[in-house]
Amino acid sequence: MALAMKVITQVAEQRKALEKAVSTALELASGKSDGAEVSVSKTTGIGVSTRYGEVENVEFNSDGALGITVYHQNRKGSASSTDLSQEAIARTVQAALDIARYTSPDPCAGVAEKDLLAFDAPDLDLFHPAEVSPDEAIELAARAEQASLQADKRITNTEGGSFNSHYGIRVFGNSHGMLQSYCSTRHSLSSCVIAEENGDMERDYAYTISRELDKLQSPEAVGAECARRTLARLAPRKLSTMKAPVIFASEVATGLFGHLVGAIAGGAVYRKSTFLLDSLGQQILPAWLTIEEHPHLLKGLASTPFDSEGVRTERRDIIKDGVLTQWLLTNYSARKLGLKSTGHAGGIHNWRIKGQGLSFEQLLKEMGTGLVVTELMGQGVSGVTGDYSRGASGFWVENGEIQYPVSEITIAGNLKEMWRNIATVADDIETRSNIQCGSVLLPEMKIAGQ
Repeated sequence: MALAMKVITQVAEQRKALEKAVSTALELASGKSDGAEVSVSKTTGIGVSTRYGEVENVEFNSDGALGITVYHQNRKGSASSTDLSQEAIARTVQAALDIARYTSPDPCAGVAEKDLLAFDAPDLDLFHPAEVSPDEAIELAARAEQASLQADKRITNTEGGSFNSHYGIRVFGNSHGMLQSYCSTRHSLSSCVIAEENGDMERDYAYTISRELDKLQSPEAVGAECARRTLARLAPRKLSTMKAPVIFASEVATGLFGHLVGAIAGGAVYRKSTFLLDSLGQQILPAWLTIEEHPHLLKGLASTPFDSEGVRTERRDIIKDGVLTQWLLTNYSARKLGLKSTGHAGGIHNWRIKGQGLSFEQLLKEMGTGLVVTELMGQGVSGVTGDYSRGASGFWVENGEIQYPVSEITIAGNLKEMWRNIATVADDIETRSNIQCGSVLLPEMKIAGQ
């Protein structure tokens, strides 16, 4: 408890110092620019890794930087510094002002509108400092790795166990008088091993992550899951080329909806470089599917009271009954489109897609025969056309039962059709991502094999 109290006191002092640095930068810029915004983020913590129970790496880090953007006659200049002394801040502000003299004017440049800002940022309970000494961190990593290694004699090698615990402080202020800050923590534990059988070697991993240390899975549970996943991949077969139903397992299904983020981002819309350009107000997903955004979810891994431009975040339905309700807008992209920022500078905040009442096992039965994808490779997705083609591995299913692992295949389709044709979403929700959803069943995709 003494260590946690020490961290809390230390963080309070650092937070005050960082707020002062932001205040100083804003004061220095105030008379020389039409507007300014300043942000500081600082991350402090420990990361350890083990291999065969021996310490491989212990890393303490304390990284921080101040970034300032000034606007003068519609011109923009930005500069940053890791030195937060008065002199360094003054130099950084001056550098931003100098840069602004030489950039081209842009009528859409400027600080976010005052009425959009988070002057009263809610406390989202993101800060849970841990009492973890280096020895305890090493022990946690080693236990996770050991649990994997001891699970089966076919596990012949290890890439190690790792444990990380960090806290962060974020401060943002601008020339409208906003100055807000919050603290957060993140703890994680993982294991990665290699299994071998009849000359075939396969590797996989498992991890757990949380704002609170005591909400992590036990090292033994992480190690056992890592072993199970790795062993399940042994002796993969190839498939012949065909069309078949496909289940995206929950951990890769998040990526299926992740492509939506880029497709409805304001930058892609005003550049007219998205295949969803004319889709606002249109149905792009099944009528039973809604994507909710919960930026104020307590202890949420992607929760934040304001975005990276100080705009307050709000609970929204991004997709309502299958219909696209809005673009994801930053201050700049909103102005380019004649709209207002939606608080998405810096990304999305806890998207949630509800399951339809089926467990993963019931989803397999629903599919009958087809492919379960558990890993995707490559970048073969076009944000302009929606064409989708990626390397995949997973499992072949017959009569609702997993038969054998498969690898070296490619799955292909078009995102518009894939999204519209989603048959159902299971209840096995992946909670470790900024998009939370279960496994997704698609009635048909092209599968290229041997």
